[in-house]
Amino acid sequence: AENFNFHQMMLHIVTWNVATAEPPEDITSLLQLDAQPPTDLYVIGLQEVSATPVKFISDLIIEDSWSHVFMDSLAPRGFVKVTSVRMQGLLLLVFAKQIHLPYIRNIQTTYTRTGMFGYWGNKGGVSVRFSFYGHMVCFVNCHLAAHMNNTLQRVDEFEYILETQDFDIYDTPHVLDHKVVFWFGDLNFRIADHGLHFLRSSINSGRLNLLWSKDQLIMMKKKEAFLQEFEEGPLNFKPTYKFDRNSDTYDTSGKKRKPAWTDRILWRVKPKPLPSEDDDEKASASTDEEQDQYPILVTQDKYASDMSYGVSDHKPVIANFSLELRKVFDTPLVHVSPEGVWSADQDALLTYSVQEDFMSSTWDWIGLYKVGFKSASDYETFVWVRENELPEINEVIQVKWKQQIPLLGGQYVLGYYSTNIQSIIGLSASFQVGSKRAVMEGLVPEDINGLNK
Repeated sequence: AENFNFHQMMLHIVTWNVATAEPPEDITSLLQLDAQPPTDLYVIGLQEVSATPVKFISDLIIEDSWSHVFMDSLAPRGFVKVTSVRMQGLLLLVFAKQIHLPYIRNIQTTYTRTGMFGYWGNKGGVSVRFSFYGHMVCFVNCHLAAHMNNTLQRVDEFEYILETQDFDIYDTPHVLDHKVVFWFGDLNFRIADHGLHFLRSSINSGRLNLLWSKDQLIMMKKKEAFLQEFEEGPLNFKPTYKFDRNSDTYDTSGKKRKPAWTDRILWRVKPKPLPSEDDDEKASASTDEEQDQYPILVTQDKYASDMSYGVSDHKPVIANFSLELRKVFDTPLVHVSPEGVWSADQDALLTYSVQEDFMSSTWDWIGLYKVGFKSASDYETFVWVRENELPEINEVIQVKWKQQIPLLGGQYVLGYYSTNIQSIIGLSASFQVGSKRAVMEGLVPEDINGLNK
C-alpha cells in the first residue's frame, strides 16, 4: 500500500523459549511464510538455546542449529540474515528481504547479563539496532528472572538493561532514544493470586479476560511510568507456559506449574518531547521536524501463540506489525553492476559508483552472491574494491574480476559490502552467469534457442 510516498512494511516478530530443544523440521507456520501481504522483516528472539555449537562456518563464526533452520527456510524465499547476536541461551536474529538490504544501515548489537545473588550469565538481554530507510529502530530480546514472587526483580532487570546498553551512534546512544523499540522475550511475568483450578477453568472456558487484571506485567505497567510507554496487544491467546512437551496439556508433572503469559511482545514509539522553557528552541525544533516530516506509524495486526509446536515447554508467540513510513532516503550509497557477459570462460568486468559520501574504506569488498544467499558472508567469491585512493562521488570505477567465477553458472547478484557500516550497501540487479566449459563438460544442458536440449 503506497500513498503520498508512504510505504507499508510488514514486520514479523517471534519470541520462543525453546528449552534447549533442537528445532522442528518445519517452521512454515511459525514464520507464516505464505502470509499476504508478504513479510519484509523477520525478527526472531529465542531463549534457552542449547549451548552446543552444531556447525563451524569459516572457522570463526559458530552457528547453532536454530540459526541454520531459519536461514535454510528463509534464504530460498529471498530473505538474507542481516545480523544476529547471541549471549549464552539468548539468540536474536534479523532477516530482511534482499531489496531492503542497502537501506538497513548502522547495524549494531549489544548484550547485558543480569543475574540474581551473583549467579550471572543465564539471564539478561540481547539487542540489535539499525536505521531502516532512515528510521532508527531497536529490538530487545530478554530472558528475565523466573518464579512467581520475583515481579520487582524482573522490572529492575529490564530497567537495568535499558540503562546499561549503549550504542556507538551519536543520536541514539541508548535503547529508548530510538524512534521505535520492540521489547520481547521470556519476560517471566506470572498470574498472581489465582489458584490453579480457577486458572485452568478460565483458560478452558475461553474466559482469558478474567486473568488479565492479575497478570504481573499488566499490574506493573500501572505503577511504573517507563513501562507505560510500552504498548501491548490484548492477551487473546492461552498462556504459553508451562506445557508437557509435544502436547497442548499444561504441566502434569509433580511441580504442577501454574499457567502464565511468560512470553510477550511489546513496542514503544518514542514520545514527542515536551517543549521546555530553557531549551535551545532551534535544536529541539529540528528533531521534532524530522519526526513530523518522516513519521512512522506502527500498527499491530496479529498477536498470537502457535500451539502447533511441542518441542519446548513454552509455546512460541508471534506478532505481526505494519510499519507505515516515509523513506528518509531511497537511493543506495553505492551503485554496482556487472558489465558485459559473465562466465567462467573469461575475465569479467563490473562497475561501481559512490552515490553519496560514506565512510568508505580500502577494506570494502564486492561479493558475488548466488540468488538465494543466506547472509553477507555467504558469497561465492569476492574482490577488494580499490587499494590506493578512495573514489569521488559519482565517479564510475571499473573493476576487473580476477577471481574464479563459478563453473556451474546460474542467477547471481553483486553486493558492495562496507566494512564501516557493516552491511551490504549496494546490490546489482540479478544476472545470469554462463559457461561454455560447463556445457562441454556436460555439467549443464546446452541451451539452444532458449530451450534445454
